[in-house]
Amino acid sequence: MLIVEDESDLADLYSAWLGDHCAVRTAYDGDEAVEAIDETIDIVLLDRRMPGLSGDEVLDAIQDRGIDCKVAMVTAVEPDFDIVEMGFDDYLVKPVSRESLIETVEGLLRRDSYDDGVQELFSLASKKAILEAEKDAVALENNEEYQELSERVETLRAELDQTLGEFDDDTDVAAMYRDIGGDFEDAFEMDDGTDPDA
Repeated sequence: MLIVEDESDLADLYSAWLGDHCAVRTAYDGDEAVEAIDETIDIVLLDRRMPGLSGDEVLDAIQDRGIDCKVAMVTAVEPDFDIVEMGFDDYLVKPVSRESLIETVEGLLRRDSYDDGVQELFSLASKKAILEAEKDAVALENNEEYQELSERVETLRAELDQTLGEFDDDTDVAAMYRDIGGDFEDAFEMDDGTDPDA
């Protein structure tokens, strides 16, 4: 894992929190992050606002180089509709707690066990939930990017529902919904209106 954070005390705190859970490397600015990112990195915790290369630019560099890793933005920048086109997997607004950071990392690690379609659904559902938490209903209704995001999520969800119908074991279905996490469950209800964790 790579933590990218220009506030060194905060970067070191995140590293201490996560050090018992995985191997952690730290970069204190965007340029250092781009140099550090390679095929051995499975998760990047990325600040958006940094001197030099911004977190958005680091995210672009990760994608341009085809690095297969999960990215969670951990930032004080309030999410806006621009996040729809960004290639991250989760978004945390500072300040973040130790528990939420660990839960996010564990969730990102679990996502690797699912196929690309399910992973895309996780990422898009997270963005949808983030925007719904930050924006009012009128702003959401009037934003084209959000509407397209919602349509894509519904398409992927329908495909997932079809896949889940092929599971014989209800435990497997419940486990998948748990892995998706709270944001997904807040954003969507199962077709029968039941709680997937019930």
